Amino acid sequence: MRRRSMLLAAGAAALAGPLAGRASAASLSGPLVDHSTVTVLNGAERVDLSSRAGAVAPLATGTVLVTFRTTSHNAAMTLISASDPAVPSSNLTLALQGGALQFSVRQQSSVLVDFTTRTRYDDGRQHTVAVTVDSTGTRLHAGGRAVFDTVKRPFFSSVSGLTALTLGANLDSDHRSGEWFFTGTIERAAVWGRVLDAAELVAQCPRPVVADHGRISTILNSNTPATWVFTGDSITHGALHTHGWRSYPEHWTERVRWELGKPKNRDFVIDSGVSGATSAELVSFFDERVTAFSPKIVSIMIGANDIATSGLGPEQYRTNLISLVRSVRALPRSPIPVLQAPNPVDPARWPGRTGLSQYARVMSEVAAQQEVVFVDHYNDWLTGDGGQVPLSLLNDGLHPNERGHHRIALMMIRDLQVFDTGSQVCTLSIP
Repeated sequence: MRRRSMLLAAGAAALAGPLAGRASAASLSGPLVDHSTVTVLNGAERVDLSSRAGAVAPLATGTVLVTFRTTSHNAAMTLISASDPAVPSSNLTLALQGGALQFSVRQQSSVLVDFTTRTRYDDGRQHTVAVTVDSTGTRLHAGGRAVFDTVKRPFFSSVSGLTALTLGANLDSDHRSGEWFFTGTIERAAVWGRVLDAAELVAQCPRPVVADHGRISTILNSNTPATWVFTGDSITHGALHTHGWRSYPEHWTERVRWELGKPKNRDFVIDSGVSGATSAELVSFFDERVTAFSPKIVSIMIGANDIATSGLGPEQYRTNLISLVRSVRALPRSPIPVLQAPNPVDPARWPGRTGLSQYARVMSEVAAQQEVVFVDHYNDWLTGDGGQVPLSLLNDGLHPNERGHHRIALMMIRDLQVFDTGSQVCTLSIP
């Protein structure tokens, strides 16, 4: 009880400084609520900000933002909730539901809006999520980028009797001590009486993501079908070295076309990887291997053969990658490129490819320069094995085996925010 009292007091203290004395005109620009005291919650505690409930209760439009890290995979975890604690199920709540971002508004058990993303955020990383509501509808944001939208637009003013404002739990007459407790760290929670624009949302994020990351999340959260093209060399091709198990594009197919529950499984995943391909070959055969499939997202993993090909040193590789990224974006409907670094290889068996780290570095630099989503398998493999090449993930010292392909798929799944402990793909155990 003593620790809980300290937490509740901390919530009040965080609001009692300059914020409490601001003139009402300040609400036109600054937040009405801005709790910036970093608070660690253990799944049984909450922070009471109810002294500010009256300031947010009239809002029909505005922005709610929370920066947090999770330390568990609780089924339901509240980030911030405004409620009427004297009646059942009257609340506005931004929460995590199975790790997915959930926004719900209820008036005495009547659901006004309740939607949940397919993308997930209970991975222990720092995330900043936000809800904006205006006259056109509601948008969810993660990392400063929109990831979901709906024309529905209930907000605080849609719920009568709001007197409780809490972080880490929701209160109602059936749960006076709280429910849906959060486990982890809430670093900031803020509410504005206006809709922050795109640039402002990015500026509020300690760790913003590139715009393309948000576009991919929007596709994953949408019911609109999408075509994914995976192109590259033999690693993407996935033949022979997987011993009959799935390659990483096939694992992605199962995750996206089946497990995410998109209607009628109408996302399509095409593998146009060709054994022996180089970045120069991809540039030359771009129409055949990418354009022909009218993609929305194009994954490019290339480089393992460039290093062993005359004339394809790191700088030419850089030039080719930039060309590929620009070619993807120049296609109709401006598809989204994703760059995926090749895995490291066994230097004892492939001494001519020991400089592959240069190519992975060049790819990371191109991704940063071109603001492309980058999945860094090269460093993931080394970091996960104490700086050594994990030979157990390789079939011949160069090509990933069935375990290596699953590791590649998991890295992509985590970086694109669709990891789920209830997924068979995510939890697959390969002997």
